[in-house]
Amino acid sequence: MNKGIIFNGVPWFDQNLETVNAHSVCVLKEGNKYYLFGEYKTNDVNKYIGFSCYSSHNLSDWQFERLALPPQEQGLLGPDRIGERVKVLKNHNTGTYVMLMHTDNLKYTDPCIGLATCDTIDGTFKFQGPLLFEGEPIRMWDMGTFVDEDGAAYLLLHEGDIYRLSDDYLTAVEKVAENIAPGGESPAMFRDGSHYFMMFSNKTGWERNDNYYFVSNDLRGPWKKQGLFCPKDSLTFNSQCSFVLSIDINGRTVPIYMGDRWSYPRQASSASQVWLPMTVKEDTCRISEYFPVWSSDTGTEVLVEGNEEILSFRSNKHGESINYSFEGTQIIVYGISDCHSGYAEVLIYNDEEELIHRSTVDFYSLVTDNNIKYVSPKLPGGKYKLEVRVMGENGVWYTKNGTKYGSDDHFVTLNSVKVCTD
Repeated sequence: MNKGIIFNGVPWFDQNLETVNAHSVCVLKEGNKYYLFGEYKTNDVNKYIGFSCYSSHNLSDWQFERLALPPQEQGLLGPDRIGERVKVLKNHNTGTYVMLMHTDNLKYTDPCIGLATCDTIDGTFKFQGPLLFEGEPIRMWDMGTFVDEDGAAYLLLHEGDIYRLSDDYLTAVEKVAENIAPGGESPAMFRDGSHYFMMFSNKTGWERNDNYYFVSNDLRGPWKKQGLFCPKDSLTFNSQCSFVLSIDINGRTVPIYMGDRWSYPRQASSASQVWLPMTVKEDTCRISEYFPVWSSDTGTEVLVEGNEEILSFRSNKHGESINYSFEGTQIIVYGISDCHSGYAEVLIYNDEEELIHRSTVDFYSLVTDNNIKYVSPKLPGGKYKLEVRVMGENGVWYTKNGTKYGSDDHFVTLNSVKVCTD
């Protein structure tokens, strides 16, 4: 397969064939490399175990660098704490890399925006404590960041508050807007020409919903609500907004939407990314079509070449599985996710029946989706066996107000596989 090919809604794998464990991400470009920072998740409990850093030359092949900020011995990111929504900024005046994040206790009743710094983009950050405004910690939770064309940086908060950061990005010095989006969370922002676009998610916990956006010619407002930027009831193509990265495609600056497809509780192994190019026309932005696979070089959908065969399977019985033998360098599994589905274990064996790769795939989706569910890592050319096994598990969770979300069964449904040989 060609480089620069992005697969949406499936686990990605790094140079060690480990799942790329970075969620609610941000991406910075330094030289000819992209650096991906995100929440380093577990598969059982929701607590802070670090923020990860990966690097790539093409937004597709990711190399694990390190835990950019490991858990602290005590304090805001100490034991039994939450660390989320990590965002990293480069201050071009000081050369310092500044990391902001939401810290909290496990019950989400002690929110505080935290601050860490590092002299290099791929080093270990030092936690500095809370981000201050007028000498006091900013006690808010869901957050994002935005850097304007003049280098001024801003903290974005749930409900639509915006703070301007100091010239060194180490404190907040001005509240420039507030309450733009009552009820909104997971803010993300980008600029196109004279227009600022600010996106939000509704509050449905780990569940996806129809995200929406506002537009303004001035960060101070007024802000105009423009509605949805993805088709209604697509639940933002089964994702939640996190960040927008603008990249150059054939001489054009194209904003790339980056969203999370959460998978509670198996976030580390099964949560995935949805990255899609956005179309901007004056004061509107839109993602009209979902690309399961697309090229970051052209911004267009890619049809993956390979030999496709029907592989029909549907079961909710724990331990039941289906096998498929193939010869090639990569295999893609197609299936259906819906509100009755759960987790599957995907295993690949070599021709000596040795297990060489194991992954967990989430087949749950509130809105039915018939698409790619798994893409294996690149393998040396040879003979292999694929096994997809029903785990008999599903995700169920509750929001703060007690609303229940998640699957009501454990089904795993497959349609076909495609074997690639290049």
